[in-house]
Amino acid sequence: MTSRASGTFDVEVTPQPSEDDQGDPPLGRMLLHKRFHGDLEATGNGQMLTAGSYASGSAGYVAIERVVGKLHDRRGAFALQHTGVMTRGTAQLTVTVVPGSGTAELAGLSGRMTIHIDGGEHSYDFEYDLGEASSDPAARTL
Repeated sequence: MTSRASGTFDVEVTPQPSEDDQGDPPLGRMLLHKRFHGDLEATGNGQMLTAGSYASGSAGYVAIERVVGKLHDRRGAFALQHTGVMTRGTAQLTVTVVPGSGTAELAGLSGRMTIHIDGGEHSYDFEYDLGEASSDPAARTL
């Protein structure tokens, strides 16, 4: 059964030294730190890799993020995989739960998150399924 969660989040993006800081297109690496509010009360930490032609408004990024906290009334952790492409200013973004990454009361979690940015404010809509989720907090750890 599909459930929905929504809310806001704060994000801090910290640029890191690139192993390849020469050449075109430029490559970038960043650390992500998030605080989710609403139906998902959690922290998120991850890393992002980027490449693109910023002058043309085109770029791509991938990121992996570990989210730890409470989704509605269930505690645990899970990982999100981000895949984003910007083509001349038009963005396409997919954020998916990494299969098998759910822990504790979130074991069996699957789903997809949509991120919205409006006037610098970040929000999310999360459609998810707990499948054969375990209610045993000691079931698994990430």
